[in-house]
Amino acid sequence: MSTEKNVETVKDFFTAISRSDREGLLALVAEDIEWIIPGEDWPLAGTYRGHAGLANLLKTESETIEMSLSEPREFVAQGNRVLVVGVAKGTIKATNRMFEDRWIFAITVRDGKLSSIREYIDTQAMARAAQVDAFAPA
Repeated sequence: MSTEKNVETVKDFFTAISRSDREGLLALVAEDIEWIIPGEDWPLAGTYRGHAGLANLLKTESETIEMSLSEPREFVAQGNRVLVVGVAKGTIKATNRMFEDRWIFAITVRDGKLSSIREYIDTQAMARAAQVDAFAPA
């Protein structure tokens, strides 16, 4: 596929995410997709594989984060690789703390479907927002 077509596929993926279109999202990713979110000390960190893993990630995200903004702002592509630069804002539900996360997704497109996503986020901001204060009233 052409680089331009790969970028369009990735843009369609982000549109499906913004619309909470689970079926549209699954149609755009390979059966063996691997989505890696590095980090620790917050619920979304981990490696998610296949459609079941993606469904688990989406479920965990909806249970833990209330997103007020998630916006891809720049697409940089070469061949089957598309880097997406964006920003997200929201609240961690368990702590009611807000976060602002500037992120980069490194995405590989294979045969017209996303086959790999490595999400680089501000893990410190996310962990800070998810941290429960030891001395805060319950």
